[in-house]
Amino acid sequence: MEATATVFTFSLPSTKTQTRQFLTRPVNPFISPSSFKPKPVFKTHRFLPSITAAISRTKKEETVESVRDQLENCYLLAGINYKGFTVKQFQDLRKSLPETTKLIVAKNTLVYKALEGTQFETLKPCMKGMNVWLFVHTEEIPSAIKPYRDFQKEMKLEENDFTGAVFEGKFYGPDEFKKLETLPTRAEIYANLLGSLKSPASSLVTTIQAPARELLMVLKAHIKNLEEQEQGSAV
Repeated sequence: MEATATVFTFSLPSTKTQTRQFLTRPVNPFISPSSFKPKPVFKTHRFLPSITAAISRTKKEETVESVRDQLENCYLLAGINYKGFTVKQFQDLRKSLPETTKLIVAKNTLVYKALEGTQFETLKPCMKGMNVWLFVHTEEIPSAIKPYRDFQKEMKLEENDFTGAVFEGKFYGPDEFKKLETLPTRAEIYANLLGSLKSPASSLVTTIQAPARELLMVLKAHIKNLEEQEQGSAV
């Protein structure tokens, strides 16, 4: 019997690069490529305008409240022409002012809104142009105004003058500021009072009794008016 030989064959792996094909979505033959329009993509910041408006409204309300806070114990409120001021000049000005005064930059409309219904409402003629607002929290008005006058002369800011002020409910225009700058100080008032005490007794009595005499005349006039009304009702 003859032996049968078995032959085994081996094949090496192919070195050719295999390519892969990706499936693509079939194109609708009834739609032309030129008529295809992508869907609009809405960005997330489309709601920012309303948020910005809310923030702006909040800032306006804060400004009005800040002005109202400064009106507490305020003896004089003045406007200063702010146009042309540099940032450094404004910073130096704030440093030169005493603690009894406060400088605020705010829009005229917001300031006037805070002043409505107060004695400072007569400042309305100043509500135009660019203003910076000076709040004086002391009775010593001349000494509160003088630092800005000195700063104005030093920096040669002739055009940046006071636009007006309100003191004791009365409006003072730029041409009337001399009256505010020459008001007597508390020391001068006391000196005048001491001088009157040294004057003759008759002069002192006249000075002391003058207000009482005026009050008595008002009371007599009021009593006379009441009596006339009673007589008229009796008739």
